[in-house]
Amino acid sequence: MSIKTNSKTSESSSNAMLLLITRLHFYIGLFVGPFIFVAALTGTIYVITPQIENALYKDVLTTQNIGESQPLSLQIAAAKSSLQSDLTLFAVRPAPELGDTTRIMFLDETAQHSGARAVFIDPITLEVKGNLPVYGTSGVLPLRTTIDFMHRQLLLGEVGRYYSELAASWLWIAALGGVFLWYKGGKKNKAELANKTAHLRKRRRHYQLGLLLFAGLVFVSITGLTWSKWAGDNISTLRNSIGWVTPSVSQDLTTIDHNMMMSDEHADHLNHSSHHNMPAKKPAAEKFEDVDALFDGVLKVARDAGIDANKLEIRPSSTKDKAWRVSEIDRSWPTQVDSVAVDASTMTVTSRADFATFPVVAKLIRWGIDAHMGILFGITNQIILAFFGLSLCLMIIWGYKMWWLRRPQAGSSAKPLRQAWKKLSGTQKTITLLIAIILGVSMPVMGISLLVFLIIDALRWKYQQ
Repeated sequence: MSIKTNSKTSESSSNAMLLLITRLHFYIGLFVGPFIFVAALTGTIYVITPQIENALYKDVLTTQNIGESQPLSLQIAAAKSSLQSDLTLFAVRPAPELGDTTRIMFLDETAQHSGARAVFIDPITLEVKGNLPVYGTSGVLPLRTTIDFMHRQLLLGEVGRYYSELAASWLWIAALGGVFLWYKGGKKNKAELANKTAHLRKRRRHYQLGLLLFAGLVFVSITGLTWSKWAGDNISTLRNSIGWVTPSVSQDLTTIDHNMMMSDEHADHLNHSSHHNMPAKKPAAEKFEDVDALFDGVLKVARDAGIDANKLEIRPSSTKDKAWRVSEIDRSWPTQVDSVAVDASTMTVTSRADFATFPVVAKLIRWGIDAHMGILFGITNQIILAFFGLSLCLMIIWGYKMWWLRRPQAGSSAKPLRQAWKKLSGTQKTITLLIAIILGVSMPVMGISLLVFLIIDALRWKYQQ
């Protein structure tokens, strides 16, 4: 008798957990589904447009002239002479290959979204080929910048970032919940396959596609969270505490030891400094008389030091107490992201960070982010992400069709989360509550939205009574 009672209790708890996850999965799909759909669609558009952007701005990005490239100092002078206002030069990207233009990059508050613009110079003739806002390490132009900001914030500014964080926070949970429901309902699904109703066909397609995309759903969700505001900051804090950060060069020349610093690979530029071995009162830093004239020498030093990628960026320092940074920016496979710090006063390398020596975790993070952006494996990466994004959109549409076909009739009783919660065992309640608290604190946007789900669920329970 005792064995039967325990068996029934265990079965009841198992069914209660199944009902709990079923309702949570439903709420995620119903309320968060639209945000995931928009993120998937805009992300897909982003990864399929590099070739379109290159064609659209072909006259700016390329030149037909053949010959010896002019010194960078002359190219910078040509760019500055074309400006209508005095802007601060912050980086130069020499022409990667014959037929490409050089990017002379300036800080510009009027440049929408990015705050930076580039003057594109023909390195052979010094002709100004164009002047466009640019954004990020990838140097995307206005078309893809707009798509990028649509993807990450719906063009709504900082408040819009909550939409993408909401989508990324729940996507991996929806994926895990879907796999659990498929596993627990496997026998039932097989028994019902003979009944070819529209709902069952949609459900079967939904879970089959979900299983196919499962790894991608988790991958995109986790890597996407690293860009988010609240969860992203918590991830950065955790990584810093356990040493899972990306090495970067030190640009501080006031210290004796020029060891590598640590940086966040999402940041385009970080100002590293060290407080060790510094004088109690730091005198005003001496400035270079002609910064532009130093670019060619710094580039030669970096090339001699092994910075051999075609795509690279030179970031100058206007003062002699800071090193210049020369970085490889080719994130396609094989990844070339080595960097060196160069003392422009002595034309010597003072610090370096080589990708080959990065910790394994730092390499995986670098590759994961680049794969998420569709740039790691070129066109293959783009095709895979486009298939993934469109498939995710289709799966969400099927999910809504399933709900519409089986939507409860007016006056029918609901099966809220609270009903399932009451049937859970004490151990299950404790574990579920701890997981909810940990995830809610780690991902605040998810935590707040979970409270909204619970409020809606409580109202449903109330009106059902």
